[in-house]
Amino acid sequence: MDADLLEAGEDTIELKGSSIIAAIKASGVEFILSVPDIVTSGGLLRPISRDPAFKLIRVCKEDECIGIASGLSYCDKRALTLIQYTGFLDSINAIRGVAVEYRQPICMMIGLLGHDPSTAPRNSPRYGVRIIEPILDAMGIPHHLINEDADVAKIRPAIEDAYAASHPVALLIGRRPSAS
Repeated sequence: MDADLLEAGEDTIELKGSSIIAAIKASGVEFILSVPDIVTSGGLLRPISRDPAFKLIRVCKEDECIGIASGLSYCDKRALTLIQYTGFLDSINAIRGVAVEYRQPICMMIGLLGHDPSTAPRNSPRYGVRIIEPILDAMGIPHHLINEDADVAKIRPAIEDAYAASHPVALLIGRRPSAS
């Protein structure tokens, strides 16, 4: 954002954690599977951990989330995996085998650690951020960038579609959500 606008008192673009949480609830997600994520901890993970509408399952490694989410889907329970892009990269084989090849509704909310929200992830100077969307494309996993409050409207339809058509989906969190 232009420095002159900031000095003039204009609001900066914001992504409210409360808006994301409301969209997750509206999509029928009951279980949140997570390794602590610095990008989403303050605005999402902490409020989720205190919210009685969710059951938070903390795991040691991100790939554990994939099997747990798959098992929950067989019990007609909806889950959302909350991880950083580094954990996504670490979990590629589990995602390939369970989510893609077995067509499981694995819903991943992936924090883009170190991402500049004014830049498209594909144009990021950070290699790890830059390769996320091409990897998702190569795997045939639908993905949506959630970078500001207006993008939150993509969450519920993406999760609904993943469960209706039984396929994985990735929701890329492009800026740190606020705690409000």
